[in-house]
Amino acid sequence: MVNVSLHDVTLTYPGASRPSIDAIDLEIEHGEFLVLVGPSGCGKSTTLRALAGLEFPDAGSIAFGDRDVTGIDGSQRDVAMVFQSYALYPHMTVAGNIEFSLKNAKVPATERKRLVAEAAELLELDELLDRKPRELSGGQRQRVAMGRAIVRRPSVFLMDEPLSNLDAKLRVQTRGQIAALQRKLDVTTVYVTHDQTEAMTMGDRVVVMNQGRIEQIGTPRELYDEPETLFVAGFIGSPQMNLVEGSWSDAEGARVGDLALPFRSAVEHSATRLTYGIRPEDLELVAHPAPDAPLVRIDVELVEELGSDTYVYGSGHGARWTARLPKGSRPERGDLLAFAVRESSVIAFDPSTGHRVR
Repeated sequence: MVNVSLHDVTLTYPGASRPSIDAIDLEIEHGEFLVLVGPSGCGKSTTLRALAGLEFPDAGSIAFGDRDVTGIDGSQRDVAMVFQSYALYPHMTVAGNIEFSLKNAKVPATERKRLVAEAAELLELDELLDRKPRELSGGQRQRVAMGRAIVRRPSVFLMDEPLSNLDAKLRVQTRGQIAALQRKLDVTTVYVTHDQTEAMTMGDRVVVMNQGRIEQIGTPRELYDEPETLFVAGFIGSPQMNLVEGSWSDAEGARVGDLALPFRSAVEHSATRLTYGIRPEDLELVAHPAPDAPLVRIDVELVEELGSDTYVYGSGHGARWTARLPKGSRPERGDLLAFAVRESSVIAFDPSTGHRVR
């Protein structure tokens, strides 16, 4: 088990107009489950490939513990990688696939058998060792691919969107199994996904990436409650945070169109135009609003019923809004609903820099 360090790592592919990863600084602790998340093309998979030794950076350094591995081939880094595709050998049994790397490493047969049995027990594959990949479900195949990595007892696990080929129900089940397995093995793990729900439910810490750079690093709760940039605020959370254009002045406080937001805390910033962030659950439905009350009034255009939650989408005060309603609410399209805003929940961003100012 080792800590992993990236210092000022930059990598540009030939012919590219900008770096795929640009001056990445990152410290991954012993035994940590770290998730890299972001949209397609943000650099998360390139970062993982650089850690794996499949790509070499143009600048910067990568260290596993006290060992500089920047220019060392992946086969010498003691890492194991689980890919998006299962990449199983179709002619081999489950046991044969799991032990393949051990055979290549000339591990004695008795030791191979013991290690395969241990991995199969961890992954609940005991009854499937004699089957071929074509006889397995997608979730079982993914567990075999993980078993092939686990059996090597690597210092670092690298996982590149391993659940993207599974259906929604199986994804939920398997991500819980992966998180539990990582805690049991206590191996430093870097996991790449474009799915922010996966990132928030699995990671000890999450790295949000955008255009080759790190936007923010933090625990899932920190990213949700305290986003540092407009990008993070819009990316983390489903439905996403309301991001509405407004103004600020010492005389009038915060405003969105004709609406005065219910806080007058000083914003230590020179900008008069700000973007305000408010989570859907921080809009509280007011059943019998006074006509002149300073409330967010939303013309409902879409109702989304999710069983335990109901969301409404609509417009008001020159902005688009999403709000979560209490259980039992029965809104309809065309309704005009009024909401109070929790003062402590409002976050202000400078739209010119994208950074948080309050």
